[in-house]
Amino acid sequence: MQTYHHEQTLPSDSFRTSSAPVPAAALDALSEALLAERKLIDDLTEIVLRQRAAIAVDDLQAIDDSVFATHRMLLTLGEARKGRRSINAMAGCKEETGVKHLEAALGPWMTPALRSAREALQLSAARLSSEIGINRRILREAIANSDSFVRAVVGAPNDAAQQGYGTATPAAYSRSDAFAFSRTA
Repeated sequence: MQTYHHEQTLPSDSFRTSSAPVPAAALDALSEALLAERKLIDDLTEIVLRQRAAIAVDDLQAIDDSVFATHRMLLTLGEARKGRRSINAMAGCKEETGVKHLEAALGPWMTPALRSAREALQLSAARLSSEIGINRRILREAIANSDSFVRAVVGAPNDAAQQGYGTATPAAYSRSDAFAFSRTA
């Protein structure tokens, strides 16, 4: 148990650092931070959907753009989370308190607006997770199909184990109608 000068004793597993009342300004700032994070996650979900559409039409430039946009958005989201951790401290919570523990951390100071913002953030995060899962499956299939296509074009076996790496010259190099390019001079 941790003891504070003029405040009540808090259990060591508490999400709070203080038993003092939470200022309304901190609650409002926390609510706004959650809404801002939700907006960033919704924007990231849109990028993931654009990436899926680009994959469907083999638009390599759009895929590349979506990867860059995703990277930028993840950096921005990381900064937003850092800001939320600072606000957690202002609200008398441990900085690392996650959104799923806000109710336990704030107790009677949890407002309906804050609860609503938290739930909206959690729903957006669940949707993003689902969309990313779909993109992963699509990309795995696209890679497998591309690999099969390339093997068929160059006359290589469909199974890499049949290739016999290191034991024989690959079929693409032994075919009379095949060309091999090398970057060495």
